[in-house]
Amino acid sequence: MDDEDDRRNVRSEAEGAVPENEQAVTSEQDSEKDSDSERKRGPAKGKKAKKQGSFWKELPILIGVALVLALVIKAFAVQAFYIPSGSMENTLQVGDRVLVNKIVYHTRDVKRGDIVVFNGLDSWDPETEVQEPGNPVAKLLRTIGTAFGVAPTEKDYIKRVIGIPGDRVKCCDAKGRVTVNGVPLNEDSYLFTDPVTNERNKPSDDPFEVTVKPGQLWVMGDHRDLSFDSRSHRGDPGGGTIPTNRVIGRAFVIVWPLNRIGTLPIPKTYDQPGLNAASAAVPATPIALGLVGAVPITYLRRRLRR
Repeated sequence: MDDEDDRRNVRSEAEGAVPENEQAVTSEQDSEKDSDSERKRGPAKGKKAKKQGSFWKELPILIGVALVLALVIKAFAVQAFYIPSGSMENTLQVGDRVLVNKIVYHTRDVKRGDIVVFNGLDSWDPETEVQEPGNPVAKLLRTIGTAFGVAPTEKDYIKRVIGIPGDRVKCCDAKGRVTVNGVPLNEDSYLFTDPVTNERNKPSDDPFEVTVKPGQLWVMGDHRDLSFDSRSHRGDPGGGTIPTNRVIGRAFVIVWPLNRIGTLPIPKTYDQPGLNAASAAVPATPIALGLVGAVPITYLRRRLRR
C-alpha cells in the first residue's frame, strides 16, 4: 500500500509541475521583453530632452546668422525702408514699409516713373527731423531698426523720377500738366487726392523749366503740395536735380502694413514714345562729336605720311 501511495504522489506532482527547462525559457523571454520596453522608453525620453536642450543652445546662433544674412542682403540686394512723411501720398502712406531693389540699376538705367530712394546727405535738407539716440544701446537699436525698415532715417529720401539725363522738364502747359520733352504727362493715377474732398493736387503750383544734365535726375513727390522735392532745390548747385550715383535703389513693393501690400509699377503715362526723343540723343552726342573730330585728324595724318 505504501509503495502504491508513493507512486500516486509522484505521479500527481509530475502532472502539476512545470519542467525546469521550460521555466527558464519563459523567464528569459519575459526579461527580454521588459528590457526591450525599457530601452524603447528610456532612450526616447533622453533624445527628447537632448533635442530640447540643443534647440535652446542653438537659438542664439540661429538668430545671429539671421541678422548677419539680413545685413548682407540689405547691403547688396534688398533693403527695407520706413516712410516717415506724407510727401508720396497717396501712393505711400506714413508708416508704410517698402522694399528697395539695390541691384536693378546695375543691370539697367533709372527710368522715368521709377520710385527711387536716394541719399540726400550734404545736398538736401531733411524733410523730417529724427532725434539722435543718446546712448550706445539706443544707437544699436536704431541701426538694427533701420536695417529692417522699422526706423526712419533723415538723410534718405523717396521720390518719383520725372526727368532723366537729357530731358527737358517743364510746367506747365495750357492744361496745367507737366511736360517732358514737350510731351504732357497724365498724372491723375498717382497724384495725391484728398480722401475727404476728393480734390486732387495740381501737378505744380510753381512754374519751372529745366534741362536735366548728364548724371542727374529730376524727382518729385506724388503729394505735390507737401513734397520738398527738386522744385524746392532749384537754387542748389544741381539746380534741384540729384546725382544718379546717390540713388540707393528702386522701391518696388509695399510690405507693411498687411492691408497695403502691393507692387509699385511705373505708370503708363511714361510709356509714351515721344518722351525718349531728347534723352536718346544724349548718349549719341559724344560719339557723334568724336566722329566729327576724328575725320580731320585722320586726314592730316595721311597728308603728313605722304
